[in-house]
Amino acid sequence: MKNSIFILTCFFIFLTVGSFKGIEQKQPSIIGTWELESFYNFDGADVTDTLEKAQGYRQVKMYSKEKIMWTRYVPQEPNGRFGYGSYHIIDSFLVETIEYGDDQMMKALDTMRYFKFELILGEDTFSQITVDNDGNRTFSENYRRID
Repeated sequence: MKNSIFILTCFFIFLTVGSFKGIEQKQPSIIGTWELESFYNFDGADVTDTLEKAQGYRQVKMYSKEKIMWTRYVPQEPNGRFGYGSYHIIDSFLVETIEYGDDQMMKALDTMRYFKFELILGEDTFSQITVDNDGNRTFSENYRRID
């Protein structure tokens, strides 16, 4: 009898523990396609101003497993803008290394290829926040998932 109770108890514990294995916290992923929604200005820590996109302005970023591509359209500029490279996320930082892009981007790449942002990532939104050398937030681009 004790043996049967012990076996049933072990079986019950096994079923209970096994059912919790399927319950995992789903971490948001940056993989996908994102469109710029707005910009924030910061006073070092807090948002001081929200800037909406100009009429007709569009900026889209696409992240795959290890690569990024972005494109921007500004109605007043005759040439589009784009860039391509790799990225990785370390702790709460998004690090992008741009490999090539449009003519203006290629000129800028002579001085800067590596971009590091504080990252706030949700299921369908993310903000990439520029931080100065003292660790103060200065500016952010805020995106929403479109795919």
